[in-house]
Amino acid sequence: MTGTVLRSVIRGSGSALPERIVTNAEMASMVDTTDEWIVERTGIRARHIAGDGETTSSLATLAARRALDAAGFDASTIDCIILATATPDQTFPASATIVQNNLGCRGGMAFDVAAVCSGFLYALTTADALLRGGNVRRALVIGAETFSRILDWDDRTTCVLFGDGAGAVVLEAVLVDPDDHAAPGLIASRLHADGAYNDMLFVDGGPSTTQTVGKVRMRGREVFRHAVVNLAGVLEEVLATAGMTSADIDWVVPHQANARILDATARKLSLSPDKVVMTVDHHANTSAASVPLAFDEAVRDGRIKPGDLVMFEAMGGGFTWGAALIRM
Repeated sequence: MTGTVLRSVIRGSGSALPERIVTNAEMASMVDTTDEWIVERTGIRARHIAGDGETTSSLATLAARRALDAAGFDASTIDCIILATATPDQTFPASATIVQNNLGCRGGMAFDVAAVCSGFLYALTTADALLRGGNVRRALVIGAETFSRILDWDDRTTCVLFGDGAGAVVLEAVLVDPDDHAAPGLIASRLHADGAYNDMLFVDGGPSTTQTVGKVRMRGREVFRHAVVNLAGVLEEVLATAGMTSADIDWVVPHQANARILDATARKLSLSPDKVVMTVDHHANTSAASVPLAFDEAVRDGRIKPGDLVMFEAMGGGFTWGAALIRM
């Protein structure tokens, strides 16, 4: 066909959360904190914590199955699985291969992406390149974490912030007219990283350094400042690439790190808070899972509809950050 291009179109989404819900009141019985302190600084009221038998791959598998059901696709038609996670089941093999085996779609590509809270954006953009290049026709992109397994439960500044979960989307390569502003698919994306900020948000362990898993360490005030600037900047980059403005956006689905970061970013771009999907109050920060978890919730409750213009954005440790603009 002439005058058409391949675009990555979201055909379905799914999510999965551990059964156990831990409220701020329960957190206050474990560390020196209060519900008021946590809510005032983060907006978090509860989080899901993985129990025995719940792993990154098991949550990812359940989210993937739900996304496939929503898309109406059989797992055997998936050519590629990309799993974004900072908490894999094992150092190797990739947890994506465990999900692949669980789904029964062995033989295609399956690999993990490590970009912490930006991982889903990195995985989505990688899958988009493979789809547009004709290497694959359908891809599963998953963000899944069991961050509770790398928390220092004596550190009240970090352990109250995070939760566990998984979210997934099914992408399909579709020919569209690029001049048709209503055409669905991923329109533009941008990714960044700056390793100079390693010491602001990191895990103090690893196979080649300490031979241990390590625990999350964070300098919260500095992370907050960089997050607002970096996220606003990358959102403006993506909008400029797409030839649009913030007024064109129907929904922003951000990384659910902190309600104050989300509010500050929205103000910086003159976005109405009503356009921002916020789940941090009941999911907390689920790292790579937070964007697809929030997206799936907003799709299933009817907020995000076909034809809507949706902006994904995230920033993670290291630092990494990115954004992607998608027409549903």
